[in-house]
Amino acid sequence: MNKLFSKFLATAVLVCIPCAPAFAQAEPTKQNRTQTADFEADALNYDSETEIVTASGNVRMTLEDGNRLSADNIVWNRKSGEVKATGNVVVSNANGDRAYGDSVVISDSLRDGVVQNLLIVLKDGDRLVAKSGQRDGEISRLDFAAYSPCRVEDDTGCPKEPVWKITAVKVTHDPAKNRISYKDARLELFGLPLLALPGLSHPADERGGTGVLIPDVQYTRTNGLEISVPYYVLIDRNRDLTLTPHVYTEVAPALGVKYRALARKGAYQVGGFLTHGTHQTSLLANSPTRQGIRAYFESSGKFQLDPRWSISGATRYASDRTLLRRYDISRDDRLRTMLDLERVTRSSYFSVAGWAFQTLRVGDIQGQQPIALPVMDYRKRISDPWVGGTAEFQFNSMAIARTNGQDTQRAFAGARWDLRRIATGGQELVATGYARADVYNTGETSLTSILPYRGSAGVSARFVSAAALEARWPLIGKFLGGSQRITPRVQLVASPGTSNLRVPNEDARAVDLEDSNLFALNRFPGYDRWEDGTRITYGADWAWDAPGWSIQANMGQSYRLTSKPTLFPDGTGLTSRTSDVVGRSTIKFRKIVSLTHRFRLDKDNLAIRRNDLDATIGSERTYATLSYLRLNRNIGPLLEDLRDREEVRIGGRVQVSRYWSIFGSTVVDLTGRREDPLSLTDGFDPVRHRLGLAYEDDCLYLGLTWRRDYEDSGDARRGNTFQLKLSFRNLGR
Repeated sequence: MNKLFSKFLATAVLVCIPCAPAFAQAEPTKQNRTQTADFEADALNYDSETEIVTASGNVRMTLEDGNRLSADNIVWNRKSGEVKATGNVVVSNANGDRAYGDSVVISDSLRDGVVQNLLIVLKDGDRLVAKSGQRDGEISRLDFAAYSPCRVEDDTGCPKEPVWKITAVKVTHDPAKNRISYKDARLELFGLPLLALPGLSHPADERGGTGVLIPDVQYTRTNGLEISVPYYVLIDRNRDLTLTPHVYTEVAPALGVKYRALARKGAYQVGGFLTHGTHQTSLLANSPTRQGIRAYFESSGKFQLDPRWSISGATRYASDRTLLRRYDISRDDRLRTMLDLERVTRSSYFSVAGWAFQTLRVGDIQGQQPIALPVMDYRKRISDPWVGGTAEFQFNSMAIARTNGQDTQRAFAGARWDLRRIATGGQELVATGYARADVYNTGETSLTSILPYRGSAGVSARFVSAAALEARWPLIGKFLGGSQRITPRVQLVASPGTSNLRVPNEDARAVDLEDSNLFALNRFPGYDRWEDGTRITYGADWAWDAPGWSIQANMGQSYRLTSKPTLFPDGTGLTSRTSDVVGRSTIKFRKIVSLTHRFRLDKDNLAIRRNDLDATIGSERTYATLSYLRLNRNIGPLLEDLRDREEVRIGGRVQVSRYWSIFGSTVVDLTGRREDPLSLTDGFDPVRHRLGLAYEDDCLYLGLTWRRDYEDSGDARRGNTFQLKLSFRNLGR
């Protein structure tokens, strides 16, 4: 009987046998209500007296609920409900899990049964193999089994041993709980027994679940050997908690906590770190020590209240200045706490926020750190109905308080108008008008040691305005097999004299001429300082694009038409009537080369005052990065925000084989007395080195890293750190 005829006959038999209930109807059981079963087979036989169905040759059996069975031969006893399948047996469910075996005795619901030489392939590709197994409903219990999510075939289709696997006397898979549990489990890595895992259980896929995460192991000079074992608690589908005990050989243990939640309108997380120990009361060498609780707290979150309103916030606090670095939590030297309520529409923006800062820097006084509350900003943009420009109105206020420093309150109202036109020759013309009225109230000015930052005590007011006209002329043509664009630019800005020193300087201190602010209306950052006078700025942009290549560059300079002394400190490139020359160039070749160079040249002798290079060369697997910065501006030590420095950062990764790679990085402080008279370095002072070896494939990450720190900061001492990191797919979640 040919296969097509047998398939037709099987379907006819299932539907049309009149002497018994329809053959396609399985008898109801406790686990299974009546379902339709469809058969395909090369040959089919039905004994109506014994109610036994025998199918052979490419047999396929499918139920309404999505469970399926295929085998070389299937015998179905309709009285007992037993289905026996032999030869290339495959049982699959609606979730995509598949079970393979030599022989299977299973119920007619395809849910319960016993299998010999079992292989289960889960929907994510994970595998469970066993000498034998049985299934009760959705739960599978396996004897003398092994589990692995790793590939068991190479790229050519040949069998290979998985990178790691777990063997056990008994294994239980519960899809409802998404959990795989083991009895007498043992982990094997690269074919070698690694360690026993009593009581092990883990999620059956990458969704995660409650359990122990992969431990972290590292050694540092100050804390000794550290072992941290995170424990993850899945509270609900949208909430989880991670508790991380840290055990050290040289200091007291610590506990890390992180709670995360996803709400209907947003998400937030809260975390912390708690220990008991001794720390120095200051960051200076040989300072007194203090013993007690050391803690760190952080939180962040954002909620979208409706399509326009949102609220976001973040909090960070450390009990002392060296906690974060000593316990390798963070290398930040300033912690920020903020809360911001925003309303955003297509034409308006409103924000009311509060900010507080905690300094971790050597020599900084905490009482000098600002607390900005509230900071309010409102902007409204409208179209100009007369000449077609765009107008923007802004209202801003800020109150800054310090526990041991100057207090400042500021409010202003301003308006800006912009008009853009394209001339017949392709020239782009932009006209800008700006006006603003400021009111300040300042107190405790004597507590600010830098005179240009103080301002006058009491209430002060000023008015600032400016008018600007800028012209650009893009010229496009072919060049060296590609297309190039040359865009000359010229800008004229006029602003009447402004009483700058009468008001304090809170947000315009770190001023420096760069390509990014060369054509800005005000080249001071922030609002507290305004660049008055009349100036002309000129420069050009150049771009070249060819297959695989992209080059962009710009250069420019400004000239002040008035001889009035300026507020810009010496060395910023803006002190004289003629500014320094600034520019930037970016070169990209496919995804192999990316290079960005920024520079500032002294207007008198073309000495390099700023030399900033960022380069990346290589592929995603093998690459090198280089960053070099030198600021040679000769700014006096009084202005701490503008001190000169020189630094180089080098990093890279080499893929030595398909899965193995070597990586490393270094940071070297090249600052000497020539750049910074207050510098304590000798011109070549390593800051931090890192070197590591890593193995990474589809189911395992193994990394060994050595890091050396060269800086002391209180009880956070220089020294070596060794870290071992293991990450197994689906384990430790």
